[in-house]
Amino acid sequence: MRVDSRLSRTLHVLLHMARHDGPMTSDTIAAMLCTNPVVVRRMLSGLREQGYVESAKGHGGGWQLTRDLDTLTLLDIYRAVGEPALFSDLLTGDHPHCLVEQAVNAKLGTTMQEAQAALLERFRDISLGSLSQEIESREAPRRRTNAVGPRARKRANHPVEKP
Repeated sequence: MRVDSRLSRTLHVLLHMARHDGPMTSDTIAAMLCTNPVVVRRMLSGLREQGYVESAKGHGGGWQLTRDLDTLTLLDIYRAVGEPALFSDLLTGDHPHCLVEQAVNAKLGTTMQEAQAALLERFRDISLGSLSQEIESREAPRRRTNAVGPRARKRANHPVEKP
């Protein structure tokens, strides 16, 4: 079964957009995702319909956010990308008259519905702003390391033993 990565890829793009100065072209985004610009335009069209992004054609055009990250949640984006399946299909239909299969499917189906409801409720609580803050906190150690300089980093990672 193919994994649906629309949600994670869209979140990836939106967070990059927020960090980018000015609009991002479909070509730029496509290169970042290793995909085709047509796929990017299709992916972002649902977000444009919801008013989360806008696009402009021509020189200096591209895609950009229209909403503050703190006002967008994972649930908003999940809905805008078409509510992709959150779990792989665990149910089988090979033997529909088998009482064992019926019982297993009933229990798994109910459990997956409960899990999805809980996950969507959690999505409602997570803003893209909080994801952006998470990125910034992960960048802080890198900035400190990069500020040291490549030679000092090399010595720190590979200290020279003294005789």
